[in-house]
Amino acid sequence: ATVLDLGVNPDNIIYANPCKPIDHILYAREHGIDMMTFDNMIELLKIYDLYPEARLVLRLLPDDSHSLMPFGSKFGASFKDAMALIAKCQDLNINLIGCSFHVGSGCYSSIAWVEALKLARTVFDEAEKYGYHFTLLDIGGGFPGVESGPLKLADIGTDITPVIDELFPSDVRVIGEPGRYFCTECSTLAVSIVSKRERLIPGGVGEETVTETQYYVTDGVYGSFNCIIFDHYKPEPIAMAPDASTRIAQRSTVFGPTCDSMDCIAKGIELPEMYVGEWLYFESMGAYTIAAASSFNGFAPPVPLYVMQATSESS
Repeated sequence: ATVLDLGVNPDNIIYANPCKPIDHILYAREHGIDMMTFDNMIELLKIYDLYPEARLVLRLLPDDSHSLMPFGSKFGASFKDAMALIAKCQDLNINLIGCSFHVGSGCYSSIAWVEALKLARTVFDEAEKYGYHFTLLDIGGGFPGVESGPLKLADIGTDITPVIDELFPSDVRVIGEPGRYFCTECSTLAVSIVSKRERLIPGGVGEETVTETQYYVTDGVYGSFNCIIFDHYKPEPIAMAPDASTRIAQRSTVFGPTCDSMDCIAKGIELPEMYVGEWLYFESMGAYTIAAASSFNGFAPPVPLYVMQATSESS
């Protein structure tokens, strides 16, 4: 609905969730969105019953062991199941136009895409035996959100582009889902320090007790920092104080605002001494953050503020 409101042609929309509620399929049919994915027999028959003229995309199950968040336990058809699904599509005379895969969120090796592309090529070939000439390949997501990590988007492109060119003819439309890549770096999160205390932390065997400064800030794991739990994110707070570089670094822990002890943003890190009312900020907080935030304990998620800069070229 959001994309339609932006004026996008329904032909350029794919409903890529393999498991869809009935009313969502009916909504798609009502608005002429006929391209959608499936990965199991029950979903296939449901779509056929509700929207028999839909253009279907078969989601495959690739090796997703190279990812921080594998999806294979939830989505994707094995090669054996894919063959049975293609045969059923032929029996029902369903318009099967291609296949898709997802190597998992936060993938750290381009090998995952290369192997998934080989799997997709095999499925393309098998589909030909049933009279289907696939014209669409969706290579999913999993792409990095920053270019400073161990795997860069450009490196993935270098590795997989020749494989795509070798395995798939030019009439195959190749699309992807680089959501994290688009939105990670577009947001910076700022939090205010609302409270502070010092605490003695016992050391291990033969180690001395140390003093730790603990800060309590205005956002936490029930808010934007749910990415710590759901996305294995390791936040790195940066002091906003202009003289922060001249302050003495201290062992510190940063907690969120709720009453839950699990609400910890960063534990045992080095921070310059900060004071109540000052600010910390976190870069690259645009993906898997505020979208899944809650108001647990009555602490509302932060309000986004948008900053636009005009350059000499744009003006």
